Amino acid sequence: MVILIADSGSSKVDWRVIHPTGAVQSITTTGINPLFLKQEEICDALRQELRVAFDGEVGRIHFYAAGVTGPEMSRYMQECFHSIFPHAVSSADSDMVAAARALCGNQPGIASILGTGSNSCFYDGKHIVPDKVPAGGFILGDEGGGSVLGRKLLSDFIKRQLPIEIDFAFKTRYPQMDIHYMIQKVYREPIPARFLATFSPFLYEHRNHPHINNLLRTSFAEFFSRNIAQYDYKNHPVNIVGSVGYFYLEIIREEAQKQGMTIGKVLKTPIDGLLEYHNPNAVL
Repeated sequence: MVILIADSGSSKVDWRVIHPTGAVQSITTTGINPLFLKQEEICDALRQELRVAFDGEVGRIHFYAAGVTGPEMSRYMQECFHSIFPHAVSSADSDMVAAARALCGNQPGIASILGTGSNSCFYDGKHIVPDKVPAGGFILGDEGGGSVLGRKLLSDFIKRQLPIEIDFAFKTRYPQMDIHYMIQKVYREPIPARFLATFSPFLYEHRNHPHINNLLRTSFAEFFSRNIAQYDYKNHPVNIVGSVGYFYLEIIREEAQKQGMTIGKVLKTPIDGLLEYHNPNAVL
């Protein structure tokens, strides 16, 4: 029987379809976040985009998404899967569980996410240890995440703290950007964290400029001091998944070393790590 593994965000879902031969098929479908979508919307998406993309009876589904916040949401997703794949055994877990399994497998360790937001936990090899440090979101936390990096950049822009050359580059890159536009996007439209994270490429391009470099280093230092420092980092390296962690790895590694921490495994996305976790014998 076919095995499905999914890493879902709000904009897209990365699927790996493991066929009975062991061959792996990659599929991308519209994002599924159970916090914002009705069951019929999720079922329609699964039926129209996923079910038609491969042949064969599905026997197992492993689904991971930020919107799977507890047992109720897990059951919600399992009901959706059962309506489309009635013979499949399904599970639905959070993106933090996905990160821990992709990064650590069956071994204990520190797992963290550095993407649009940031999150972290200590994983005992089977489960996330309950006393994890809460992420907090881009207002109360998410240190080092793309949304907070973007928030700091926009704050420096409106407070006239950017050096002349960076200010000019910013205005050239984003000519529509003024205080009214930013207020609309951040305070009046849905998912402001995603908007704020779109400025990460600009920061990356100017990462060697002293002002931007300091912004980045300060943010990553806060991620370690306010989150990772509360785990057993002296005996375990810090494993990271996410685009921010992947692209800013050099700076991140340096800031970790300053706090006596070591960076371990780093993945841009968790999906292939999840493939290895669920089926190490799959043919890539």
